[in-house]
Amino acid sequence: MEDDPAEALPDLRERRPGLLELLQVAAGSGLAAYAVWAALLQPGFRRVPLRLQVPYVGASVRQVEHVLSLLRGRTGKTVDLGSGDGRIVLAAHRCGLRPAVGYELNPWLVGVARLRAWRAGCAGSVCFSREDFWKVSLKDCHNVSVFLAPSVLPLLEDKLQAELPAGARVVSGRFPLPTWQPVAVVGDGLDRVWAYDIRGGGPAGQSVPGPSSAFVPGVPASQAG
Repeated sequence: MEDDPAEALPDLRERRPGLLELLQVAAGSGLAAYAVWAALLQPGFRRVPLRLQVPYVGASVRQVEHVLSLLRGRTGKTVDLGSGDGRIVLAAHRCGLRPAVGYELNPWLVGVARLRAWRAGCAGSVCFSREDFWKVSLKDCHNVSVFLAPSVLPLLEDKLQAELPAGARVVSGRFPLPTWQPVAVVGDGLDRVWAYDIRGGGPAGQSVPGPSSAFVPGVPASQAG
């Protein structure tokens, strides 16, 4: 005789999952999360050495605002290294920082960024390039935004000093550059953003071995570090 579904339902409702079942659910959720990461975020990493890999974490609204406050009034090419879904590049373009370019290896994130640009009506005005920014020349870049892990920032300092022109500004979010002295600091906690200016003749680090120490015009002294 088959069980009556109406009689079985109350038993199922009262039955609590055991420890083994809970572990199975947790394991399944973890595998699902890993599958999403592997499908969406990992492809770009395969072309980058392990020590240079940085997981994607989108910038918050406050972080984007702080970046723009430290770039206010500047001109010249603006680039975001590891541009993710493109939010900083699009915000920079809206504020008049043009051309605005994002370098991102992950093809899915590049696709999302281009879709966001299309929806914003500026698909033809901004550029999202699927390139390894470690291999891109920055000699024509005057404004650089980075949201990277501390482990790669020492290597990034070397690249910036070797390639950026005099007068360029670097804005680093979440973590400061390890040996440079910032010209200004805005925000608190994970929303904190640091600005660095490059000075001297030729690439930074030749005639003058590091960034300058002047404060950024327009940034309140209480926010500067």
